[in-house]
Amino acid sequence: MNIRITAGLAMLGSLLLTSCQKQAEAHYEPPRPVLSIVAKSTAASALTLPGTIEAKIETQLAFRVLGRVIARKVSVGDIVKKGDVVAAIDPLSLELAVKSSQSELSNAQAQLANAASSEERQRSLLESRSGSEAAYEEAELGRRSASASVAKAQANLDKAEEQLGYAQLRAEFDGVVTATSAEVGQVVAAGQSIATIARPDQRDAIIDIPVASFDGLKVGSPFEVALQLDPTIRARGVVREIAPEAEATTRTRRTKITLIDPPATFRLGSVVTATATVVADPMILLPSSSVLMKDGKPNVWVVDTAAREVSIRAIKIDGDLVEGGSVRIAEGINPGERIVIAGVHKLADGQAVRVD
Repeated sequence: MNIRITAGLAMLGSLLLTSCQKQAEAHYEPPRPVLSIVAKSTAASALTLPGTIEAKIETQLAFRVLGRVIARKVSVGDIVKKGDVVAAIDPLSLELAVKSSQSELSNAQAQLANAASSEERQRSLLESRSGSEAAYEEAELGRRSASASVAKAQANLDKAEEQLGYAQLRAEFDGVVTATSAEVGQVVAAGQSIATIARPDQRDAIIDIPVASFDGLKVGSPFEVALQLDPTIRARGVVREIAPEAEATTRTRRTKITLIDPPATFRLGSVVTATATVVADPMILLPSSSVLMKDGKPNVWVVDTAAREVSIRAIKIDGDLVEGGSVRIAEGINPGERIVIAGVHKLADGQAVRVD
């Protein structure tokens, strides 16, 4: 009887041990493989952006007076020299104004001659005591008034002749026509653009830089500009102008890069790629996929390589996403720590992991 009880207890213990082993095996989870990187502090980043070639100096030519366009001698793409006639307006009214001013000048000169003769006669009478001093003073005043009228008429004639010269619109410098804004027969107002002329010898590369990428970029920063059609054709450049405000829609700032001795293939309108190494304050960059938002606050998973497990840690992000979909870490991570960069929503605090 005792032998049977002992055998039964042994079998029961064996069954219980086997059941516990199976339950332990059921709850055992192998270490989860994770993709991670080591946080590094960097003070420089590469900035590469597309842009176009534009003229550094571009002028819109316009008539200084109202008139009807009777000639436009240039079209887009034409080369002009300094002093070349670009367009002309009907000069009839301006010519009539010149003739009217000439007549007024002749009349004023005749009155001056008459006043001068009267003054001379009154002087002679006064010296011979045949005339009064008051009459002489009146004649002298008349001569001065006539002299002032001559000066005024001469100024009006000069102005009319100058405005007649405005009937022809001339190029102010050697350049190429990039746009035209008026046609023959059109009545244009003073200051209305007729043609736009650019100087091709001085060229800029125009790029739009995201606000988040402006750390360390300033006027005078060097760039290397390559032609997109042939990246082997390159030129050096420096930033000469940065827009003071960002564009509201794209959050970019228009930046002009002056090219230094660019090759002839860098024609106006060419598409280029501008590259620069921007030096800034040391910072830690992490992929945006490494950030886990929890209760509205950013966190990351830090890998303990000795214990082979992960722990969650709150961080502080500086600004928005930067070039390449990365984030700047302001606080919470030290250089050298290993951070999980994928699958952050599937981890638990203290979970065993395997670093691949």
